[in-house]
Amino acid sequence: MFYANRKKMKIKFTWKIWLWLIVLVLALVSIFITPNFLQKGILITNVEQNSSAFEQGLRQGQVITAVDNQEIKSVEDYSRIIQEKFPSNEKIKTIITASNTEYTLYSNIIPEITVSDISSTNLKTGLDLSGGARALVKAENHDLTSAEVNDLVSVVSNRLNVYGISDMTIRPVSDLAGNNFMLIEIAGATPKDLEDLISQQGKFEAKIGDEIVFIGGERDITSVARSGQESGIYSCSENAQGGFFCEFRFVVYLSEEAAQRHADITKDIPVNSTSQGNYLSEKLDLYLDDKLVDSLLISEGLKGRVTTQIAISGPGTGETNSDAYDDALEQMNKLQTILITGSLPFKLEIVKLDTISPTLGENFSKYIFYAGIASLLLVGVVIFIKYRRIKLVLPSFLICTSEIVITLGVASIMGQDLDLPGIAGILAAIGTGIDDQIVILDETQQKESMNIKQKIKRAFAIILGAYLTVLVSLLPLLWAGAGLLRGFAIMTIIGITIGVLITRPAFADLIKMVEKED
Repeated sequence: MFYANRKKMKIKFTWKIWLWLIVLVLALVSIFITPNFLQKGILITNVEQNSSAFEQGLRQGQVITAVDNQEIKSVEDYSRIIQEKFPSNEKIKTIITASNTEYTLYSNIIPEITVSDISSTNLKTGLDLSGGARALVKAENHDLTSAEVNDLVSVVSNRLNVYGISDMTIRPVSDLAGNNFMLIEIAGATPKDLEDLISQQGKFEAKIGDEIVFIGGERDITSVARSGQESGIYSCSENAQGGFFCEFRFVVYLSEEAAQRHADITKDIPVNSTSQGNYLSEKLDLYLDDKLVDSLLISEGLKGRVTTQIAISGPGTGETNSDAYDDALEQMNKLQTILITGSLPFKLEIVKLDTISPTLGENFSKYIFYAGIASLLLVGVVIFIKYRRIKLVLPSFLICTSEIVITLGVASIMGQDLDLPGIAGILAAIGTGIDDQIVILDETQQKESMNIKQKIKRAFAIILGAYLTVLVSLLPLLWAGAGLLRGFAIMTIIGITIGVLITRPAFADLIKMVEKED
């Protein structure tokens, strides 16, 4: 036991109070000590693959501190400097200082990177606060088993990772009827972006005539070039209709089985002589979701030959040269992604598609903060009116505030997203905590012959019974609404558990101290 002198009176700090204080300090550390603690600049959240920024070495997670030797303190600083330089018809030199390294870019377009201000906390805001798109997805005309939905999550995660999307959440969920779904949340995306990413099954087939040479995925594809000399946009020109045309090309490496299949199919195909050279009379047709996307000539030298390396090309069009370039790059990335990941195991159906504005989240967070402060003050006023003792109000206010901090600290350690249902769960837990404090106060203020220790023991019997009842009632919410209420259930369970194990015992000992002092 530890003792502190106050007006010649010994005040005992019990182990429960010390546990409460230690957990509170640890919670503050887990919230505010971030990987970029005291780091100035802005954070790179995404770098477009095959872009000049990616090729020069810029990566997600680096911190930009300067552009062209001008200090960057915020996203606004970065946007202002970049907008002043671009757009331009000529390639411009841009020096980006990130993580104490200078990266030199030469381009006529804005660097294809996404940035954000460095977070001052480790708290992860959910889609409701950060903005973006959310889709609840199921397999079309098929009831997914638990194993199938886990496989689906794995394939879709791989596909979206290849696209370069970093700030996303994909997880299996189920409803109370036992139906399995996949929940996808992507910060900063629009519903159209999300729908485009998952609407296609992505079945890729390369055929010669009616025979399949290879399909997308690991079985037939060992590697797909995505940068350097083996991948890129190789030519852009104006077409006869007034628009622009760009061609992409990249190398694909086949497995030995697929290469042998190619040799077996081509060995008996006759050769045609043209002004452009000698080619086989059959082409290599590329199909995406059973639609022909391109046909490639097969050189005479590949007839009957086992080759593990082929080049795939395709077009991109647009009203301007820049639009055509971007379209070709997008088409190339999409095709590369499907070749790498293969087709989805099921054709998907979007059950529910939502979009959330980040402005809504910002306003909601502000108003929730104000409402929380107002609620704590009103609770303090009610307790003071009921018991007429300010010494009982202060412990209640401290405990309520610390419960919020500790709950957020646990959420940051768990990596739990703080979304609107989660915030509602925190508020529900605080409401339960205030009820428990009233129970303790009522029991300790009773004019009975029992000592205060016995009164608190009786109060905790009531509190424990209420806790177990609430805990059991929350468990179905982990699956209700196909997991959309999961955040509410988790945060409420965290909050009430912290209360029963840590803050309620500390509150009881604080009340004991007040009563002994009086």
